[in-house]
Amino acid sequence: MDRPETDFDVIIAGGGLAGGLIALRLAARRPELRVLILEAGPVLGGVHTWCCFETDLPPDIRHWIAPLLSHRWPQYEVRFPAHARSLTTPYLSIASGHFAVEVAEALGARAWTGSPVADLDHGRVVLADQRVLTARTVIDARGPAAGDALVMGWQKFLGHEVELSEPHGLTGPIVMDATVDQLDGYRFLYVLPFSDTRLLIEDTRYSDGESLDRDQIREDLTAYIRQQGWSIRDLLREEHGVLPIALGGDIDRWWRETPTAAVGLRAALFHPVTGYSLPDAARLADEVAALSELTTESVRTLVEARSKAAWNERRYFRMLNRMLFRASAPEKRYRVMERFYRLPQPLIERFYAARASLADKARILIGKPPVPIGAALASLPESSVTKRTTA
Repeated sequence: MDRPETDFDVIIAGGGLAGGLIALRLAARRPELRVLILEAGPVLGGVHTWCCFETDLPPDIRHWIAPLLSHRWPQYEVRFPAHARSLTTPYLSIASGHFAVEVAEALGARAWTGSPVADLDHGRVVLADQRVLTARTVIDARGPAAGDALVMGWQKFLGHEVELSEPHGLTGPIVMDATVDQLDGYRFLYVLPFSDTRLLIEDTRYSDGESLDRDQIREDLTAYIRQQGWSIRDLLREEHGVLPIALGGDIDRWWRETPTAAVGLRAALFHPVTGYSLPDAARLADEVAALSELTTESVRTLVEARSKAAWNERRYFRMLNRMLFRASAPEKRYRVMERFYRLPQPLIERFYAARASLADKARILIGKPPVPIGAALASLPESSVTKRTTA
């Protein structure tokens, strides 16, 4: 007997990175399941570019992620006022347009866009138009949630993908160009070369508040493009966002206040320093697809355990963030990263993969700190941050 098109095995609320990867892994490993993904916006994935270093991903995940990749560069560079460097760590990117095609092809008619969710619980989803959908497994992948259990700084960005009139001459990404005026915290430009004449150029700030002044950042971004001597022939698209940077908080309370099977940023699964969520989202997608019993409760149990373990394992990274945000004057925060990028490449790779050893952690802190000693010591305890900044 056919089941009605309101009843599914799995409903994923949110068609971004975390939800889309889970849908793809379920389609690949559990094709017998009726999986529905619901995206509030007009397209799956929105308008985003997700990136990470190749060394952030174990080989088994690199294998199935490969078809999703839009670009892979064999090296990248960083630029600071007193130090510049090229590193041979491969850098990966997934464009949301390509991602959307892959998810839509895997799910077919069960990838719904323009379908905002009004409410959900363990077995039911109510859409904004009041349609009610049911499933044995309901997963909440709708992005970060409000709440004050976790204390955050913010990584804000606005970027333009452009076609230039002449070749730019870059051989790989500029992951950080901090040789710019330091505005609204630690500011750097992020540049991805997609072809000899096509670039994604993002103006990024590590800021205390999460408000994003798009008009001002557009002006600052345009000024940087002029300084590089690049002439824009076409503006292809704009993307912007505000990502959390973890400073501290109570992860147990966060989960007590999160009643659903939340994933992705809603589950605090991201690198505390970079805000990158692709590695955590990919690992979790594999783990969800491998569950022997797939229910809302089993997904919730899995994700909560993964989230709490990651939070506890990454306390060192939050301490570094507190030194960056609370011990440094905003216009001098770049010095922390400038110093960091003088360290050996293998250590930098382990840091970005959130696998820093005890020796790595000690090496990062050895020597004269790039922040005032008193302020650094005051920022060490996690209890030193208790307030969520929203200005």
